[in-house]
Amino acid sequence: MAKYQEDVKVLLDKIGGKANIQAVSHCMTRMRFVLADPKRADEKAIEAIPSVKGTFTQAGQYQVIIGNDVANFYQEFTKYAGIEGVSKDAVKSAAKSNQNPLQRIMGALGEIFAPIIPALICGGLVLGFRNIIGEVDLLNGRTQSLADVSQFWAGMYSFLWLIGEAIFHFLPVGITWSITKKMGTTQILGIVLGLTLISPQLLNGFSVATTPASEIPVWDFGFAQVQMIGYQGQVVAAILAGFVLVYLEKFFKKICPEVISMVVVPFCALVPAVLIAHTVVGPIGWQIGDFIANIVNMGLNSNFKLLFAALFGLFYAPIVMTGLHHMTNAIDSQLVNTYDGTNLWPMIALSNIAQGSAVLAMSILQKRNERAQQVNIPACISCYLGVTEPALFGVNMKYGFPLVCGMIGSACAAMISIGTNVTAISIGVGGLPGILSIFPEYWLNFLLAMAAAIVVPFVLTYIVGSRKLSREERVLEPEPAAAVAEATAPAAVEAPAAQAGEQTATVPFRVELVAICDGRTLPLSEVPDEVFSQGVMGEGMAFEPTGDTIYAPADADVSVVMEDSRHACGLALADGTELLIHIGIDTVDMNGDGFTLFVHEGDKVKAGDKLITFSPDKIAAAGHPKTTVFVVTEPSGHEQMTFNTGIDVKHGETVSAVLE
Repeated sequence: MAKYQEDVKVLLDKIGGKANIQAVSHCMTRMRFVLADPKRADEKAIEAIPSVKGTFTQAGQYQVIIGNDVANFYQEFTKYAGIEGVSKDAVKSAAKSNQNPLQRIMGALGEIFAPIIPALICGGLVLGFRNIIGEVDLLNGRTQSLADVSQFWAGMYSFLWLIGEAIFHFLPVGITWSITKKMGTTQILGIVLGLTLISPQLLNGFSVATTPASEIPVWDFGFAQVQMIGYQGQVVAAILAGFVLVYLEKFFKKICPEVISMVVVPFCALVPAVLIAHTVVGPIGWQIGDFIANIVNMGLNSNFKLLFAALFGLFYAPIVMTGLHHMTNAIDSQLVNTYDGTNLWPMIALSNIAQGSAVLAMSILQKRNERAQQVNIPACISCYLGVTEPALFGVNMKYGFPLVCGMIGSACAAMISIGTNVTAISIGVGGLPGILSIFPEYWLNFLLAMAAAIVVPFVLTYIVGSRKLSREERVLEPEPAAAVAEATAPAAVEAPAAQAGEQTATVPFRVELVAICDGRTLPLSEVPDEVFSQGVMGEGMAFEPTGDTIYAPADADVSVVMEDSRHACGLALADGTELLIHIGIDTVDMNGDGFTLFVHEGDKVKAGDKLITFSPDKIAAAGHPKTTVFVVTEPSGHEQMTFNTGIDVKHGETVSAVLE
């Protein structure tokens, strides 16, 4: 009898039967379904199945969490259901049928901007620092800046523009590269297309408005003339041009014989794409970008601007939880390049602060709950630095009222920001450091808005939490100590049977697990993946690796590996404890690119043995965090598990976890 026979039967029935399954695949821990009608899936019944640890829907996929043994479950399920499994890419593609057009557009925008965000953050910091050096008059009676009185700082002010210009003016290059990467076409062609949009031969796009039409250079083809205008800083035009190139390349690859494909396809795709970019989609994209920027700018400067600000501040945090917030990057970039500043970005930074302040109040309320503090404190710091997901998923959404209190505080702060015309010179820097993005003349106004973003959520959360939080939630009561036999030998101790033939019990011994990599440890709650951060797979921790190798934390058997994606593996200790190591978040989508396995299922490893190497650069280029998850999926009788988080560790030496 198959191990999961009954569970497989129930799952197939409760998910809506074979006819409701369009595609199915699996990753290291989850079954991934694309359902014809997601409403037919009986979520409560599915979560009641013994093998199922939970369910959730993401990006059009209905995911059923199984755990380390998901590969065996998957094999039994597909065999019983008579369904042929497909690749994860095929599931991802099929899942788009369950998304409405808006979700598809927002998802595409998110995937395009995700790899670019680190550069935007860096650029925002650079321009903010440049602001302080050359735009803020701090010296000689507040009449001169550092750059005015010091040659060194004057040189630094000039030098930093090199980086700022490369990131924000030459943004089309990053966008066209990211589109070709996302769509699986030739990335160097995307880079070349982007360069043709910002070539120094062209009139700089920022100078068009002040240049008489008669002085704009043209390409003269005899029967037609095309203006030689650059698209520096343009977002929509670059996106449209990128997709023109992608679909031209795919078309010519389809019709061109393989033997001449390398010569014909790049030429036939790139040359028309550049021509179309400068004659059709570039001007159209420019107009669309200006239209969007003008509409948003009108909203931010109309008689209803306070209402607009209140609604944006109120709903931005929930938008972050859906992933749709990536759309604001395109709008913000367009505002910066059209109006030399944006009123939208300050409200985003204030929303970060407001959600962090709600967590700060929770931290005060739960100061005697050590377990909660392991989540609260890092989440609060993360929010104040501009990354809200750990706070939203790990604290505020969990309790509900902190999320609402943070939303209210964000709305109040947004109204102050818009009401006092706070404007940012660039985007990318959120949270408290967001003030570096603000024009110096608005610093006092922004500080006032920041005060509202800190005080209002904190006070509201503290008042509501004082009434709603139970004693158990505020003060973690110690659990009664288990009456177990003292174990002194490094092996399980058998307890005597009460009667002849009675099965013996074992008491687990203390197990020390060493760090799996060089880097820093984090609480599991900071992992930007709900399945891990909410402990669905079990207790554990996370690592931010500084190297490129993952090592065994103890002597163990390799119980499972992902041979195709090579991004994760499972280990089984001698006492039956099972561990899961998962490199990066959503790195299964990389299909093994950048990962190398050194072990296979059934291998025996010693503590410190090499398991997997990975390329941090490729993970970053794919737009994924390299945060590595370490979870005890089967504690095998260990009642107390201690994870040493918030410390720097060295693989094979630092004890990162203790199981007792």
